[in-house]
Amino acid sequence: MLDVACGTGRHLRWLASLGHRLTGIDRDAAALEPLRALGETIVADIEAGLWPIADRQFDAVVVTNYLWRARLPDIVASVAPGGLLIYETFAIGNESFGKPSNPDFLLRPGELLRAVQQGAAGDWRVLGFEDGFIDSPPRFVQRIAAVREQPSPTTPAKYSL
Repeated sequence: MLDVACGTGRHLRWLASLGHRLTGIDRDAAALEPLRALGETIVADIEAGLWPIADRQFDAVVVTNYLWRARLPDIVASVAPGGLLIYETFAIGNESFGKPSNPDFLLRPGELLRAVQQGAAGDWRVLGFEDGFIDSPPRFVQRIAAVREQPSPTTPAKYSL
């Protein structure tokens, strides 16, 4: 499993407790240091440099509260066939509640859904998509959970309904 912009490892810690093999990417080496025992950690500024795992795919990719549009295709392509993408971040409208308020860091209506549908080769099955207001705490978000279908219709997806 891959956690993009994992920070201090909230999701990595939980996933590790479930026994998953993990990779976390973040630009903050100090934040990643205590996470090394949980799995692979990669210190990389994915906004300024190359995508450090261009040759790899994962059974699941998790991204929360992070948006760098130039990396959306790379993130989507990191999901292996049969794998799961879980992505949640802030959307337009959030500026009325505070940060982030810069439109560069707020998804436009349906943007996350389009990124998946136009993403890496293969069909995607969207398990859930939300785009709107959440009141606790108050914020505007987009969320998607999607499975990248297997290339062979005879092989079931790892995450089916």
